[in-house]
Amino acid sequence: MLIPQSISTQKINYPLWENRNIEVWIKRLDQIHPLASGNKFFKLKYNLEEAISENHDTILTFGGAYSNHIYATAAAAKSLGLHSIGIIRGEETLPLNPTLASAKENGMVIHYVAREAYRKKTEPEFLFSLKEKFGNFYHIPEGGTNAEAIQGTSEILEEKDAEFTHITCSIGTGGTFTGLANSIEEHQTLLGFSSLKGDFIHTEIKDLLKSQQVNPKGKYQILDQFHFGGYGKVTADLIDFIKWFYKEFEIALEPIYTGKMIYGLFELIKNETIENDSKILIIHTGGLQGLAGFNHRFGTSLPL
Repeated sequence: MLIPQSISTQKINYPLWENRNIEVWIKRLDQIHPLASGNKFFKLKYNLEEAISENHDTILTFGGAYSNHIYATAAAAKSLGLHSIGIIRGEETLPLNPTLASAKENGMVIHYVAREAYRKKTEPEFLFSLKEKFGNFYHIPEGGTNAEAIQGTSEILEEKDAEFTHITCSIGTGGTFTGLANSIEEHQTLLGFSSLKGDFIHTEIKDLLKSQQVNPKGKYQILDQFHFGGYGKVTADLIDFIKWFYKEFEIALEPIYTGKMIYGLFELIKNETIENDSKILIIHTGGLQGLAGFNHRFGTSLPL
């Protein structure tokens, strides 16, 4: 099984909040594992245990060329003596970016498919064609979100976290948000910040909660206005904020998920959408492996 390292929950002190008696803390899931870090540790934990219990020796999953999930799956599979296959959206580009180079170094077989074919990734016929090509494997969906993942992400919050009034996380495929929704207390509000453009995310989360039979004891809210143009899109304001945040608090953020979420939270506090006397817990979902590739791709200098 994956072995977690200790993680810290540290307070962020900022003058903006002091006169309103607002506390902000950040749960550093980026520290939980040297390679399979952040929410990916929790998403993979029970999936890999299930694969081993079913006597699989190979994991197959899907992702983009800069996918945190691909990176983490390759590393986690190798650490448990499993083979891995990554079905990558799009054409091969050489030299490999840091994400795919690391996945390959960790033994992952990289297989590229055209974007049109990639859209069929959940269809039984397409999955059957992959079994014909690669043999038997344990399938983990894109982003890692399934029942086993939500079982894992339900464990992110600990008993001591009941002291917080608000929990915040970013939303991609929704697996982390759903796990957190499954474990919040009655007095808590879960704020999910979508990194995707469009209001469809509200329906997707609602359907995911229903399919996984998750009935949150507390309240939850999905915010879809802090996507900065959509998945993988950024602006100069977001880049500047991430650099400022690192200089101010010495905590690295990535711009695809966590950076957008924390920017959005700061805006809610500044606009007094968050009420006085709140105690907020930010879930840092990791993904820092992608910073090297992001800097190389966009010519930025985000701190690692």
